[in-house]
Amino acid sequence: MIRLRIRRAILAPLLIVPVVIGASVMSSQPARSGPQLLGQVLNLVAARFADTIDVQQLYEKAARGLVTELGDPYSELLSPKDLDAFSRNTVGKYGGVGMSLSPPVAGYVIVEQVFPNTPAESRGVQEGDRILAIDTFQVRGWSVDRVQSLLLGDPGTNISVTYRRIGVEAPIKLQFTRARIEVPAVAYHLMLDDQIGYIPLARFTDRTTKDVGDAVRALRSQGAHGLVLDLRGNPGGIVDEAYGMANLFLPKGKELLSVRERSGTHAMVAEEDPLAPDIPVVLLVDGGSASASEIVAGALQDYDRALVLGTTTYGKGLVQGVYNLDGGYALKITTGKWYTPSGRSIQKPRHYNEQGQWVEVVPDSLESAAVRAKRPLYKSAGGRTLYGGGAITPDVIVPADTISTPEQQLRRLLAPHSQKYIEEINAIAEEQKGKLSATFAFDPAWRSELYNKLLADSVVIDRAMFNAGGADVDRAIESRIAKISFGDGIARKHEMKEDSQLKRALAVLHNARTQAQVFLAADKT
Repeated sequence: MIRLRIRRAILAPLLIVPVVIGASVMSSQPARSGPQLLGQVLNLVAARFADTIDVQQLYEKAARGLVTELGDPYSELLSPKDLDAFSRNTVGKYGGVGMSLSPPVAGYVIVEQVFPNTPAESRGVQEGDRILAIDTFQVRGWSVDRVQSLLLGDPGTNISVTYRRIGVEAPIKLQFTRARIEVPAVAYHLMLDDQIGYIPLARFTDRTTKDVGDAVRALRSQGAHGLVLDLRGNPGGIVDEAYGMANLFLPKGKELLSVRERSGTHAMVAEEDPLAPDIPVVLLVDGGSASASEIVAGALQDYDRALVLGTTTYGKGLVQGVYNLDGGYALKITTGKWYTPSGRSIQKPRHYNEQGQWVEVVPDSLESAAVRAKRPLYKSAGGRTLYGGGAITPDVIVPADTISTPEQQLRRLLAPHSQKYIEEINAIAEEQKGKLSATFAFDPAWRSELYNKLLADSVVIDRAMFNAGGADVDRAIESRIAKISFGDGIARKHEMKEDSQLKRALAVLHNARTQAQVFLAADKT
């Protein structure tokens, strides 16, 4: 997404000059310089605008307006609150107890995930616990964001949280000392079978290279002779970690990326010996794979080090720098463009439409043959044909699984009731916790139970339409039960049967022992 570079930026003070009031007098004045013009406007607005405006707000609005008028959707002024959220989401570090949350069930927010080596883990918090109270606040009916805001705080501060747990009659009240939380970049890894390892990566935090490296070592020790790296839906993050991750698979000295800025072109080169220079790799991408994800995909594709499979990536090839300003503010601003080692631009052409929306020029994630024919051609290190013009076109295009027309119709009917829908699926999942094995099969009775729960919530949907689109509901229930009872890894295994892209990756890797054999197998399957 961006390369997090925090620099100290000093803003020249605005020159505020005395203003002569009166349009006729002002219009006769000679043209003013930029600083004088801005100063005059600020003075007039502060003194004469019909509504009183706080001076600090006035300056902030002026700064935001300047950034907005750049016409770049990736440049923005970050307030102190914005910067905290940006750093938490990008770097994956914050002060808290170490758990993520999901929407309420029966009015109470649910613990979605407990992160390792955190106060929440050490005090025995479990996924599926309902949060009843935080300190003296009863939180029934609160949103996830509102509950989260109470849980966050400075490391070393204390907080008490009261939970309700399935199978435990009395509420559980726990005391925590907030700590500095580092969210793992790799939430889990697993062997999909006895041959292929799987590593999903949701975002590039400052732990990405370490976490991916640890996962590779663990999977190889379990007998993996091939790897699936899943970057689908990964919007990017810290660019330095993209270099580090690519370097796990590419030799020292290889160019991983070049950045073209006003100051010139700068090449990023692998600095370490690779951890896994030879294990066959399939890299999964889609239209949600952006920025740092595209850097990794582009580098591994250019050097024939991974088969890229899925749908065309987002095409976010602009470099952002984040610069600290006075008062806790920061400016995130575009400073350049990224290019793969073969010279392909990652940035897909985009423009603002008449509605002011930022849109793609060619919104074709499946890359039809006609679209590819119009794109500039490049060659990989081994002579394979690659496509330029923005974004990363997969070596093998496999559409994501689609849902049937009845399933789409049911989704539209459920959309206005999404909160109730999620709550009742969570409730069913909680009811099954502790009753099933990890290899459980879907029970059709769960769909009927969901329908009856929705009716009780005054969500009325024709039963025939509900059943016609029920396969989509079944998948959601099964995945949630697996997640609540057994965690992300088992949930992923249950989801695999509906994942055409992952199944294709497995088919390609099964009979390949080298990366060259992976490319040959891809041509045959």
